[in-house]
Amino acid sequence: MKFEQIIVETSDNYVATLTLNRPESMNTFSSQMAVELNQALTDLDSDPLVRVILLKGSGKAFCAGIDVNELAGQSALEYHQWIGKMETPFVTISKIKKPVIAQLHGVAAANGMGLVAAADLVIAADNARMGLTAINVGLNCIGPVIPVARCVGRKKALELLFYGNLIKAQEALSLGLINKIVPKEDLEIKALQWAEELTQKSPVALQIAKTAFYQSEDMNYEAQFAHMNEAFARLCTTDDSKEGVNAFFEKRTPVWQEK
Repeated sequence: MKFEQIIVETSDNYVATLTLNRPESMNTFSSQMAVELNQALTDLDSDPLVRVILLKGSGKAFCAGIDVNELAGQSALEYHQWIGKMETPFVTISKIKKPVIAQLHGVAAANGMGLVAAADLVIAADNARMGLTAINVGLNCIGPVIPVARCVGRKKALELLFYGNLIKAQEALSLGLINKIVPKEDLEIKALQWAEELTQKSPVALQIAKTAFYQSEDMNYEAQFAHMNEAFARLCTTDDSKEGVNAFFEKRTPVWQEK
């Protein structure tokens, strides 16, 4: 697929950068951008030279929601199909094996906040803000609130959904929506450094851990242990697990074999 509304860049450091590229519209989701984003995530997951995906926005905002220019004149069935397309990347992030780090600057509103919450990890500029803002124009963020609720819990999620306020980076950090805050002028370099640090871990160990985590999330307590233990047993049979343990005893840096 030829990408027109996102930019995909790969390098020899095992980090792929995926940039939402509609800066004139504050990177709001169009149908085209949603499809391109979903395809790019899937493509990068299959690339053996990619271990971590860094997701960011161009211009002055990460993503300001959905392009409301697409709203008019659809039937209920068409709206259902349309909004499903917009939110497919949220689910895809949970299904692909490779970690996705959101690099958050400016505003992440509505679907933008949902995308941030759906990412595996988030590093944010100190001036970043986010909110489920659709209620302010007579709509709602019923889709984006799903990954948000998994981060913050029911009561706070409903408050964000009902009031539509933007919250600052520090509050988002305290709620578990982001992992770390850095000065805005350092965001680009710090985000890349954090992603590169993750590439030094065993790729197969990371991928098994991520997959098992999401698969077990809705299981009951005992079933989660059984599922995670099965994943751990599979990991123990890999070349990387043997290499990691040997490197530990030999006091050297491991050389990962599996992608």
